Amino acid sequence: MKIITLDEHQFDEFAKNNKYRNYYQTSNYGKTISKHGYNIHYIGIIDENDKLLGAALLLYKEVFMNYKIAYAPRGFLLDYIDLNMLTEFTNRLKKLLSKQGYISIKIDPYIPVNIRDNTGKIININNEANIILENLKSIGYKYMGPNLFFEDEKPRFEALITLNDDIKKIYHKFEKRVRHKIKNSIRNGIEIYKGKKEDLSLFYEFIKKKYNKPLEYYQDLYTNFEGNIDLYFAKLNTETFVITNRIQYERELEINNYLTNEIQNASNINNKKKIINQKIESDKLVNTYKKNLVWATNLLKEKPEGIIIGTTLNIIYDNACYLVIEGFNQKFKSQNPNYLIKWKMINDYKNKNLKYINLNAVSGEFEKITKYSGLNEMKLGFNSLITEYIGEFELIISPLPYNLYKNLNKDKKGSIF
Repeated sequence: MKIITLDEHQFDEFAKNNKYRNYYQTSNYGKTISKHGYNIHYIGIIDENDKLLGAALLLYKEVFMNYKIAYAPRGFLLDYIDLNMLTEFTNRLKKLLSKQGYISIKIDPYIPVNIRDNTGKIININNEANIILENLKSIGYKYMGPNLFFEDEKPRFEALITLNDDIKKIYHKFEKRVRHKIKNSIRNGIEIYKGKKEDLSLFYEFIKKKYNKPLEYYQDLYTNFEGNIDLYFAKLNTETFVITNRIQYERELEINNYLTNEIQNASNINNKKKIINQKIESDKLVNTYKKNLVWATNLLKEKPEGIIIGTTLNIIYDNACYLVIEGFNQKFKSQNPNYLIKWKMINDYKNKNLKYINLNAVSGEFEKITKYSGLNEMKLGFNSLITEYIGEFELIISPLPYNLYKNLNKDKKGSIF
């Protein structure tokens, strides 16, 4: 066996048919990331007949004293079950990278361990996963553990909406609260539309605080995945918003007036107390709805053309949609723009015959309340399945400089990737 350098075409041709293919292991992603502080290298492993057996896109950065750290996002594209091949590939890669000044390489293979339902209950187990885990550990890969949250470079748990059912069945399998939020969003005048590349500046305003990536990164991502990338926006129709809030206010005002009359006419003391309590609650609602109506009216005056309140960026790869990043204006949280965008995505991608929508990360804690419980609740309410991946591994290539680098950076948080 021998490790060789691949060009973009050779790499993509191999990658698109590999069992563990993913959009991170593509030249489209490589071209994007190479413009934003990372070097890239496409490698392959061939047998004695020059047959390509495996490949990988490696990202790398110089960290100190000309030493480098590498990362294969979502892992190598090779047969992890074949211990002999995995061992020889690893040994040759380690020898090659050592000569070139690398001190470690990190991988997080695109290998599912379990499929769970939306409560976190395991419904399918990948029997190969434990063999792969032991294979990697036996040849020197340090396992970073079955992390439940977001300690790894890529999420270990992701939520998937399958699109194999009829659209009505898909909708009725959502949790009741999700269906309510979708209806409420429509009633309040939220409209979903697709944006274009020139709209990325607007998109960026919603997501720029989430990750340390510049606008240019998303512009390059859009260019390199053009034709397979979608930008969605949620726009609030401020005229409809006023009408909805006025109806809500006037309806509650009628109820409030009715309760006032009922109190005056009530002869039974217990019944009167019950109505008074109802009136108190109605007074609160009247006050809330009045404030909402004032807010909506002012919005209409300021933004008669409507206002953008949410956005999502998706990549289409291998007959599936991958939600890359989303954001919305917290002032309009109660209008649930992120729920309606997902419902629009489901309809659009169902019509395009995609297999599923990957909603990206959820946490792996399904019983205890954590700061990520709201994230899980939102994504899993769509009757999503959960894919649990094998996790992250690190192969130390040069122990002395690696340990020195770690000691020098032990107080720094975050990752260079």
